[in-house]
Amino acid sequence: MTSELALEFARKIRAREQAVGYWAVLDAPVATERIGRLGYDYVALDAQHGLLGYSGVLNGLMAIDAGHTAVGMVRVEDNNLTAIGKALDAGAVGVIVPLVNTAADAAAAVAAAKYPPMGGRSYGPMRSALRIGPVPAEANATTLVFAMIETPDGLANVKEICATPGLDGIYVGPSDLAIAVGGAFPGDPAIETEFNAALKTIAEAAASAGIAAGIHTPAGDVAALRLSQGYTFTTIASDLTHLEQIAKAHLAAATSAVNTKG
Repeated sequence: MTSELALEFARKIRAREQAVGYWAVLDAPVATERIGRLGYDYVALDAQHGLLGYSGVLNGLMAIDAGHTAVGMVRVEDNNLTAIGKALDAGAVGVIVPLVNTAADAAAAVAAAKYPPMGGRSYGPMRSALRIGPVPAEANATTLVFAMIETPDGLANVKEICATPGLDGIYVGPSDLAIAVGGAFPGDPAIETEFNAALKTIAEAAASAGIAAGIHTPAGDVAALRLSQGYTFTTIASDLTHLEQIAKAHLAAATSAVNTKG
């Protein structure tokens, strides 16, 4: 039976309603389960740059689903049938596909995520049959596909990419996008004007095409800003960066108290 949670999330994204998610890079299912119960609309597992393999993706998706609150998505490692199919077979509701440079790249991602006659996904829904439904037409109607806009070519072709049939949205990788517009490093203040112009162009292209526009952000206040700027969904930080930030803050608090007494 098709998951009502997955169906509702797909409806929300396709209606361009706002959603907030979280990013996980660690193979830590118990931590992922706790995060998934907090109220985020989705938790995205990073299979491209994250520190988790296929078993980590599978366990992470099961952990997210255990909370019955968020849906699980996967940023796949590559734009190909195998990577996309395995993530979806494991139970991901949506895939975020990196390094999409052209409309042809976006069409290939859609084809990899959809069963015939819409695409070329091989039938073998090992776990997704429990979450999305075993009927190909139901899976096609629920599965979401997002193309990352993060390269010079992707930015130049964003309107054509957004017009790709079957594409549910685009997703900005801000680190690579900063480099794509001339930055020496992510967050380079020298290209702030160019970076913000690129963000505006991308959001407007998605709005014009009637699809969702998503973006990764380092913190909740930045996520709120991007939503106010026309982005329809945004992912916050990552479990690894938050672990480091919180540990550092507690260490600073503790040592400050010790130094004060000294």
